[in-house]
Amino acid sequence: MNNNATFMNFRKELIHGRLVKRYKRFLADVTLDDGTEVTAHCTNSGTMKSCLEEGAEVWLSPVNDPKRKTRFTWEMIRIGDDWVGINTSNPNTLAFEWVSVGMVPGLEGLTGLKREVKWEDSRFDLYGEEIVEGSGEGSGRGCFIEVKNVTLKEGDRALFPDAVTERGRKHLNTLVRVKNSGMRAVMLYVVQRMDVRIFSPAREIDPAYGKALDEAVRHGVEVIVVQAQVSPESIEFHRMLPVEL
Repeated sequence: MNNNATFMNFRKELIHGRLVKRYKRFLADVTLDDGTEVTAHCTNSGTMKSCLEEGAEVWLSPVNDPKRKTRFTWEMIRIGDDWVGINTSNPNTLAFEWVSVGMVPGLEGLTGLKREVKWEDSRFDLYGEEIVEGSGEGSGRGCFIEVKNVTLKEGDRALFPDAVTERGRKHLNTLVRVKNSGMRAVMLYVVQRMDVRIFSPAREIDPAYGKALDEAVRHGVEVIVVQAQVSPESIEFHRMLPVEL
């Protein structure tokens, strides 16, 4: 496995600027290098605690969709010496590519990988199947994977979530039912910053999520954490992070 392989290059050249302010959750004003002030779409609906600093360098991706009110999407911000990826749609793309080529330990054997698959009243980011020994040719066990973007840090810990998330708890509860039905259930956290070395739930921010994660793990839901290195050129698989519940 090549941990340095790049699996997401930005399709368009990013545009550099500095953050003026983030507001209304989904908007951010940015001053570009030529002095122009633009408004960018922020996909991250959380508080963005520990990755929000006015005046910090940012990179935006241009958008040509005439239906969009904003012409830019905010991709990353420089905090300290490293870039933090704040676009919450990127981890889903990354996870799909990484799992497809067998880069994520424990998920190497999945086939027929699909995105956005519904089960009961939830829609999961990924679904694949694995051959179970003794099950016969053509028979496989399903595996549902929910992907979350992680940007919050405290000390050397990556934490999730950065705000109370009822939707996140719902996914965990549904993953428990997936597991109880005989399939595999996986929570895959993608940490888009390099200044952390371990992952934990943010119990002080959302105690109910922490308890739901404990219960999910007790029922056999797997927790996998991947650290990604973010740069203006690409986002790369870096390493697996240990989990401390």
